[in-house]
Amino acid sequence: MSKPHKLDHRPFLVRPGSEVRIRGFDPTYTAGFASKQDGKAALLEDVDALAKAQELLYAADRYSLLVIFQAMDAAGKDGTIKHVMSGVNPQGCEVTSFKAPSADELDHSFLWRCMKRLPQGGRIGIFNRSYYEEVLVVRVHPEWLDAQHLPPGPRGDKFWQQRYDDINAFERHLVHNGTHVVKFFLNVSKEEQRQRFLAR
Repeated sequence: MSKPHKLDHRPFLVRPGSEVRIRGFDPTYTAGFASKQDGKAALLEDVDALAKAQELLYAADRYSLLVIFQAMDAAGKDGTIKHVMSGVNPQGCEVTSFKAPSADELDHSFLWRCMKRLPQGGRIGIFNRSYYEEVLVVRVHPEWLDAQHLPPGPRGDKFWQQRYDDINAFERHLVHNGTHVVKFFLNVSKEEQRQRFLAR
């Protein structure tokens, strides 16, 4: 087995204000790992480093970490969270999976249910889906927007831009108050997605 190496994450970083096209990213990228075993060995090293970093985060009690996972269906959010966070102390970490909003959640702003689940100082919060659903899925299914009891008004480009602005302002607020926000989008090819659906 070849020696594991660190992934160069720079090609996957999205700079603020830049335009992103999913087609510009190769879903079969392997980071140069020759096998899954090599990748797993590198993951074990990184999980160990993450556990040590969590201890420092908890001891300082000054910052928190919010990790957001968005993905295509069957792209592996649950498995990724399970494997990457396997070395983290569960007492300092909370995973929240956002499903269809409850009646109570629909009676509040679209950010409210995520606000309630934010990590406190020294902790890690993981969102399996997030408020991004409110500008993705809800935009594709306008009937879901109707259930949100919003004041009457047009639902055109200006409405969606306001939501983007709200999300950006919300994340700036979090960062200004010590919460580091790290976002991941997991991508798979349509063929791989089809195979995973069939396997289910």
